[in-house]
Amino acid sequence: MNRLIYIVEDDTAIKELESYALINSEFSVEGFERGKELFDALTMKIPALILLDIMLPDEDGIHILKKIRSTMAYRDIPIIMVTAKTTEIDAVKGLDMGADDYITKPFGVMELVSRVKAVLRRTQKAEHQQILIYKNIVIDEAQHKVFVDDEEIELTYKEYEVLKLLIINKGIVLTRDKIMESIWGYDFEQGNRTVDVHIQSLRKKVKSAGVHIKTIRNVGYKVGD
Repeated sequence: MNRLIYIVEDDTAIKELESYALINSEFSVEGFERGKELFDALTMKIPALILLDIMLPDEDGIHILKKIRSTMAYRDIPIIMVTAKTTEIDAVKGLDMGADDYITKPFGVMELVSRVKAVLRRTQKAEHQQILIYKNIVIDEAQHKVFVDDEEIELTYKEYEVLKLLIINKGIVLTRDKIMESIWGYDFEQGNRTVDVHIQSLRKKVKSAGVHIKTIRNVGYKVGD
């Protein structure tokens, strides 16, 4: 189960309070002061939930929320807005834009943890309805769809399965025989050529994301470093 919480908060004292409460409740935490830092982190790992302050330098929480909800790769991440009394109206606006809850400063640590757990209970999906993400590639397993830069990409069944296999095993070199056995269920003399043809077609269809599918000479293919 994913227990990673991202905290976007420029007040160090509040961020430390939130982190302390969540870590003591067996969550892992990463903190950021600006929206850019958050989006950089999202390209690497998707959290279970985001605690998002409304008043931030450079880019406010409402604008960050809007960007998250309009991006296919991130739009289902649960978000709790954190607001001061004076900006409570903005938190209500955030709910209308897709935030899952909001909490007003000052708050108690027990209230914070309770809100986080409640939102996670409401929003967690069944394990088989997974979203696989690598860089700008998103695979929605529930809908059997692939998106690159939020644009849906039409793939054949085998191309879809090859891409999914590579992303599930990101960073690992898969031999042609391994890909053949995993996707086609058997190996045969022209198997290597079949895999190569599907990889070539896949690279063309995913356009800019094709650079992430790397050829390891005389071995096979991998996604990632």
